[in-house]
Amino acid sequence: MQRSQKRRSSSMSNRLYHQPPIQDVESYCLPQFRSLDRELCYRDSGRSHGAHLSAKNSFQLYSTLESSSANGSVNMYKSPSTVSFSPSGSPMSQQDSHSYLPDQHNSPENTYGSPISGSCVTDDMSDWKYKLKELESAMLGPDLSILDNYEIAFQKGTSNSSNETESWGQIMESISKRDVKQVLICCAKAVSDNDLLVAQWLMDELRRMVSVSGEPIQRLGAYMLEGLVARLASSGSNICKALKCKEPASSELLSYMHILYELCPYFKFGYMSANGAIAEAMKDENRVHIIDFQIAQGGQWITLIQAFAARPGGPPHIRITGIDDSMSAYARGGGLSIVGKKLSKLAETFKVPFEFNAVAISGSEVQLEDLAIRPGEALAVNFAFVLHHMADESVSTQNHRDRLLRLVKSLSPKVVTLVEQESNTNTAAFFPRFIETLNYYTAMFESIDVTLSREHKERINVEQHCLAREVVNIIACEGSERVERHELLGKWKLRFKMAGFTPYPLSSLVNATIKTLLENYCKKYRLEERDGALYLGWMNRYLVTSSAWK
Repeated sequence: MQRSQKRRSSSMSNRLYHQPPIQDVESYCLPQFRSLDRELCYRDSGRSHGAHLSAKNSFQLYSTLESSSANGSVNMYKSPSTVSFSPSGSPMSQQDSHSYLPDQHNSPENTYGSPISGSCVTDDMSDWKYKLKELESAMLGPDLSILDNYEIAFQKGTSNSSNETESWGQIMESISKRDVKQVLICCAKAVSDNDLLVAQWLMDELRRMVSVSGEPIQRLGAYMLEGLVARLASSGSNICKALKCKEPASSELLSYMHILYELCPYFKFGYMSANGAIAEAMKDENRVHIIDFQIAQGGQWITLIQAFAARPGGPPHIRITGIDDSMSAYARGGGLSIVGKKLSKLAETFKVPFEFNAVAISGSEVQLEDLAIRPGEALAVNFAFVLHHMADESVSTQNHRDRLLRLVKSLSPKVVTLVEQESNTNTAAFFPRFIETLNYYTAMFESIDVTLSREHKERINVEQHCLAREVVNIIACEGSERVERHELLGKWKLRFKMAGFTPYPLSSLVNATIKTLLENYCKKYRLEERDGALYLGWMNRYLVTSSAWK
């Protein structure tokens, strides 16, 4: 039972947060709110949310980034962190989290650790600086002057390998060019090879290159560096216990989630395509049961309820089973009853018969008896940004990923929707996983960059609170503690077919709707239909896929 609780706590997904909040469901019914004009959601973007998320029950991380600004000057502040790790790599409590040095030269609203972003402070700054020195020394090992001796020995021929000489030259060239991406790769390779001396030196160099307000690679680099530091710290000394931090209020976190939802089409794309498949499959049904394995704020179902309300011949009776764990309760500001009440009120407004069944457990723990299946109901099952959190055969003999698919297939659903990130991080070894993560999130950070300015406070909050945690988890964690385990659609297809499913191609109407959606965003987004599935990407990188099964 203790293991189960730990698993449930640690598996908090950023994807829980990407659905639009439903604090004011009525506003979703207003045409001006549903407009795809991105500027609508920034009318009060001047608000300062200035808070730092240290994910309660999530992984915690200590970082000592001295980030440089985009123009190359050094800012004496610590880049934001979102999570922390204990020396064993296990999650630590909220009270065990960390703090950052404030920047006194920025907005008076900002009392946190980056020039624009929210972060944390301790009660005693002089004491904090002392602890920081002590902890940095404990984590980063010997004084960097040792590297001088390392280089001298290298130049004297301690290593006779021409390949190593060439590699050393490439590293020095990357540093001189301030090539953040290449230095990150070199640092990750050193960590992978357990070359701690070089890894620590490159981390120090990277601190002078990354910036949470710089170019996309500089911003992502700040979080990837934190992941590398956390990976080394997981077997080091206890570095976090003396520091304090607080989480943002639920309302602030909801705001960050909603901004990300509006900033990029990835999540709208996923929810709209899944809803389209469900609406198509249920067009002639009078009683519909939807099982959502990660309902979060429930925002995905607002437009579907409205669509059913407008159906010729009248709406069906809709019952939604919403599954979610305790961590999502924090994100939405309360239990699943909040979602049930808001969706019920919306359905009442549109005169749609509606029931809500709350299942407040982690999706990986779901059993048949939790789903309250009733005869005579047409069943739809929704897996949106959730299956990659389920442990598979590489993590657990229980293999919840495939177990759930077999369980769902036994229910004979009319349609099952799958929305996932198109990335390969599940069973990959550390170094190729690092490269995959670097390429994937570079594309995502670049897409955010075209929507919000680099100095925009909300952009930093969104990246810090909604994306950085999963980046750090992918890089720093292994085994059951690594909950971000993405697979490519090709692998998902194999899993679904092994469970007995066959593809349910998305209709042309759904595809046309998605294309219309993308017209409201940057032209660098690309949409491709392949074998009945949809791929949404940024330039030459696919980021999200949507498919349906029966």
